[in-house]
Amino acid sequence: MLYNFGIFIYGILMRIGALFHPKAKKWVNGRKHFWENIPSFQNEQVVWFHCASLGEYEQGKPIMEAWKSEHPNDLILVTFFSPSGYENMKNKSVGDYTCYLPLDTKRNAEKFIAHVTPKAAFFIKYEIWINYLKIAKKNKVKLYSVSASFRKNHRFFKWYGGMFRKALFMFDHIFVQHELSKELLATIGVNEVTVSGDTRYDRVAQRVEEEKENPIIAPWAKDESIFVMGSSWPDDEEIVIPYINDFKINSKVIIAPHEVDRGHIHQIEDRLKVNYQLYTNIQNGEELQRHTQVLILDCIGVLADAYRYGQLAYVGGGFGTGLHNILEPAAFGSPVIFGPIHKKFPEAQEFIDAGIAKSCDENKSFFEAYTFFKNKVGINKTVKDFIESKRGATRIVMETLTNL
Repeated sequence: MLYNFGIFIYGILMRIGALFHPKAKKWVNGRKHFWENIPSFQNEQVVWFHCASLGEYEQGKPIMEAWKSEHPNDLILVTFFSPSGYENMKNKSVGDYTCYLPLDTKRNAEKFIAHVTPKAAFFIKYEIWINYLKIAKKNKVKLYSVSASFRKNHRFFKWYGGMFRKALFMFDHIFVQHELSKELLATIGVNEVTVSGDTRYDRVAQRVEEEKENPIIAPWAKDESIFVMGSSWPDDEEIVIPYINDFKINSKVIIAPHEVDRGHIHQIEDRLKVNYQLYTNIQNGEELQRHTQVLILDCIGVLADAYRYGQLAYVGGGFGTGLHNILEPAAFGSPVIFGPIHKKFPEAQEFIDAGIAKSCDENKSFFEAYTFFKNKVGINKTVKDFIESKRGATRIVMETLTNL
């Protein structure tokens, strides 16, 4: 009852938020007329993949592709919770059909499962929707959690986390990133667990192999040293931009803010004292000058491939909002610098321990990290070798599913 009441309140708050916030508006509008628009899946063998957002989609994509390769007659259904995932992938998802997931009410869950009738469902990383899991289990849908990661302070291991602990037992199998996650699950009696690793390593390695050039960035970056600041927030920009202005970052710079609303872009422009251009202006016909010091990616969907032009990266979110994907730049050989708050992201400490990342908490430590990596001979190969050593999660998941 408490959970369902919380979901009800969440839905109300999102509708109120839609009056003021563009992202909330997309969340609400994207679910309007859902039942009228969803096609019939009658006579289809549906395999359902649910992702919170774009990052989880990228994490699940290698499994989706592997499943499609092994089961070409199955229909892949991809659902998203967040607009940032759906809006990016609605027209280019691996899925045969891609849509929002209706809010997790009992009525929505019953209607959705009855309509879709999936034979299997994969929930990527942290996604736990209790009503969907209960109704799917009741209808004998095989349930899997992929690339899951657990910490001691998660609600599953707290005195108040009973209903979420029970939800974990609904999964037929859970694939976790680390041995510690498996050990934590064992303490509460969840034993259908395999340590598979993180499928994101497979995904970022795939992206490197695609060799997809960006026609705007490639000529500007040719034969140049490029520093990429990706998924940045104002706290990150406040640390890095002064060094850009003082030319202490002695290379061209790509800045890709996490939020690309006009207010944030103007804030970056106001801080910069060097010559810069906006990516969208180049798309609209403005010539990208060779001498331009900073290219601002003021749109989404470009950063992941822009990392291929960098030799060193700063990844934002480590000052409180949540560290963003450090695997993407590393896949192209860039060592990574990020803020101090990263305990929730075990890959960050793994990077630090491997000598391919540094955490900073002030201007001085940022520049020390920047100088260290700029002068570190062979660091780019070291980073690539580390990423290569972490591949293989997709193979482990698919082999385990076959054995199950």
